[in-house]
Amino acid sequence: MATVYDFKLNTLQGNELDFSAYQGKVVLVVNTASKCGFTPQYEGLQALHEKFKDQGLVVVGAPCNQFANQEPGDASTIEGSCLINYGVSFPITEKVDVNGKNTHPLFAYLKESAPGTLGNRVKWNFTKFLIGKDGKPIKRYAPTTKPQQMAGDIEAALNA
Repeated sequence: MATVYDFKLNTLQGNELDFSAYQGKVVLVVNTASKCGFTPQYEGLQALHEKFKDQGLVVVGAPCNQFANQEPGDASTIEGSCLINYGVSFPITEKVDVNGKNTHPLFAYLKESAPGTLGNRVKWNFTKFLIGKDGKPIKRYAPTTKPQQMAGDIEAALNA
């Protein structure tokens, strides 16, 4: 059976991000956008990253331009808005599709493993997937779920 460790993406800088490097860690994958009403969640995601990284949490942002054209920029524009505006230091991947015929295989797997209220579709930017130390998704969170609201679930996963 597949796990998140079977997938790879490229970072904004063009380096390979191999999820197998995160074996034994808790991973939070978030589809992000720089011009979304939820974009300030980058701040909360960074706070989770800082609070839990030494205990084994890895936050991965995956920019997506499929919702109201809210991530139109190229890699350097995205990187600038994440790093400069929100001080993001966790990995950000290249732009990906999370729905439709060009869905990245990672998101196809996450949607199948942790369906949402609209079935398998990702509803909007800042949908979050919490993955346990075994590489299997634990839970999907709605875009409206603030990062700090996930802290208890993250702690439980880290202590599992």
